[in-house]
Amino acid sequence: MAAADRVYTHVKQAVLDRSYAGGTLLVEGELADVVGVSRTPVREALLRLEAEGLIKLYPKKGALVLPVSAQEIADVVEARLLVERHAVQKAIPAPAALLQRLQELLDEQRDCVARGDLLGASTADRAFHHAIVAEAGNQIIEHLYDQLRDRQLRMGVEVMRARPERVRSNLTDHSAILEALRAGDRDLADHRVREHVGRVDTLLRS
Repeated sequence: MAAADRVYTHVKQAVLDRSYAGGTLLVEGELADVVGVSRTPVREALLRLEAEGLIKLYPKKGALVLPVSAQEIADVVEARLLVERHAVQKAIPAPAALLQRLQELLDEQRDCVARGDLLGASTADRAFHHAIVAEAGNQIIEHLYDQLRDRQLRMGVEVMRARPERVRSNLTDHSAILEALRAGDRDLADHRVREHVGRVDTLLRS
């Protein structure tokens, strides 16, 4: 992995899981020491992260990790809703391979919840939605969706830890979305997606 990619991966993961909380000032020299690279790839990585809206660069000072704002939550949820409503319509009639993959991910998520593995459940949750978005066949939308889920992860990590019951309720929502896809019912699928993302919005705002 290239040096800039290593820095990018390190900083992004730390921002998303809030190891680097909002308001943290990141110093190029310190990051270079932590990752074991020179300052040049650090600058390159920070520019990429600024373009994604996770940090703000300040010349000769460093990079500020941007706090989550109410506006960011609203923007992410709105964009996610647009993408997922479009994708679920394009996925119908759903091919057998997609239905099988979604059932496997739902079973995996259920097993993780039973074991108390919140991280595993979250990973399966994200993969469930990504599979539907990918079925739409638009790589630009798929990439955008991944960025939206990255930003939502940063917003929801504390909520997930504080309210693990929310992870269980996702199982019910995902099961309902899958059944609508199996039935080939576009109106019902759209309704289920709007319900699910609406609950995510309410939870994040809380």
